[in-house]
Amino acid sequence: MKRAASNFGIVYLVGAGPGDPGLITVRGREVLDDCDAIVYDALANPVLLAAARARGGVELIDAGKRGGSSESAKQSSINETLVTLARNGKRVVRLKGGDPFVFGRGSEEAQALAAAGVPFEVVPGVTAGIAAPAYAGIPVTHRGVATSVTFVTGHEDPSKPETQVDWNAMARAAGTGTVVLYMGVKTLPSIAHALTKGGLHADTPAAAVQWGTHSRQKTVVGTISTLAERAKAEGLTAPVISIIGRSVALRDEISWFETRPLFGKRIVVTRAAAMPGTLSSLLRARGADVIEAPSTEIEALDQAPLDAAITELSSYDWLVLTSVTGVRFFKQAMDRAGLDARALAYSEVAVIGPSTAKAVREIGVRADLVPERFVAESLLEAMGREELEGSRILIATADDARTVLPDGLRALGAEVTVVHPYRSKLVESGDEVDALRAAIDTGEVDAVTFTSASTVHGFVAQAGNERLARVKAISIGPVTSEAARAAGIPLLAEATDATIESLVAAVEEALAS
Repeated sequence: MKRAASNFGIVYLVGAGPGDPGLITVRGREVLDDCDAIVYDALANPVLLAAARARGGVELIDAGKRGGSSESAKQSSINETLVTLARNGKRVVRLKGGDPFVFGRGSEEAQALAAAGVPFEVVPGVTAGIAAPAYAGIPVTHRGVATSVTFVTGHEDPSKPETQVDWNAMARAAGTGTVVLYMGVKTLPSIAHALTKGGLHADTPAAAVQWGTHSRQKTVVGTISTLAERAKAEGLTAPVISIIGRSVALRDEISWFETRPLFGKRIVVTRAAAMPGTLSSLLRARGADVIEAPSTEIEALDQAPLDAAITELSSYDWLVLTSVTGVRFFKQAMDRAGLDARALAYSEVAVIGPSTAKAVREIGVRADLVPERFVAESLLEAMGREELEGSRILIATADDARTVLPDGLRALGAEVTVVHPYRSKLVESGDEVDALRAAIDTGEVDAVTFTSASTVHGFVAQAGNERLARVKAISIGPVTSEAARAAGIPLLAEATDATIESLVAAVEEALAS
């Protein structure tokens, strides 16, 4: 790390990786989670910004850097922005696609920061020249096939006299190793001509990978003499990585990413924006192109009623938590009161669903009761087998939750206290909503996942009634399925259990064929 005046902030030059959000480094994730401002490029996956948006208070600045785009911010302007933010005492992440020092102009930004006396740290990233071929099933080196790899910018047209690339040397490199071209889809014809003129055999295998490591990845394979024509026929446009060399032939044997069960399927995830969970990541792991359009967001309410109940926790016979979000708010109240799991020594704990049970275990408590079906009615039935006359029960749930459970418990003679530390608020506008509507209008949505009735209601508000019949729902359980049917959304499948894992399995079973 380059150090300077202690009253300055710091700039982290972070490689975001080529697209798959899982490819950011651990260090990159750490500084993203602990920064005051993010200056991001167009090729940095927006998913990496989601956590910053959710926690709030982070300044997000679109640098618009995209190769060959007239709309890109000027490099001098970006440099100035980084210096200004750091001089204002901010911890700044400069989020760049791929690796900041591999055709990323990160070294120029480092020079500007050093000249201004601003502290900075370079966080390398996974470069597209390795990751895109790997996701296409093409190793850039392979014993007995390719003993070297050469990265070269494809921006420079070999037909122009000012080119700095020795294309004859590149032809020799591709003969015994692998040449990887960055950003060269427009210049492919002239590059192919220069390489063959330099002695590379016209039948040398070659491939072009568009949107490498993204769920919309597209790979075109040919030879150095045919690749440009095939890429044009397939409509490939930037960003594209091209690979030239005999290792391309190994794709037929070891292609893996594009053979995943949900590859090419576009699935809408309506899960609450700030709600922890792995639905999107699990779907992406199976190859799906996920459109994140959270239909609800969690809004914190007055915490005083929950805090008051926590002070009397030992007097309650039962604690009921109905969701992972409820567990989170309960844990925060425990922390405010200086308590831990020992405060529940005299209370039975009941939860709805294994995800909530898991969240409870993570705060050091094992649920005493998890009903067979993951709905309020099933929990009421299970608790009804106990002697509840005169029992004191505390329920922490959403403000907009159904009253089936507390009403039923009171009918069984229990004294029920219900606290509402949060509620679900509809998200009815914004860039994500606009993108959702556009995807439905163009017929690009294969399915919409719903994890609760509230996400159904939110989706209806976002999509509009006129679009509902044009999508298919995959639901987490019967209550959610009924909400989808009532809204006029055709039901494609329903999870066997009310868990994220079961919902993903239902998606795969319904769409993989």
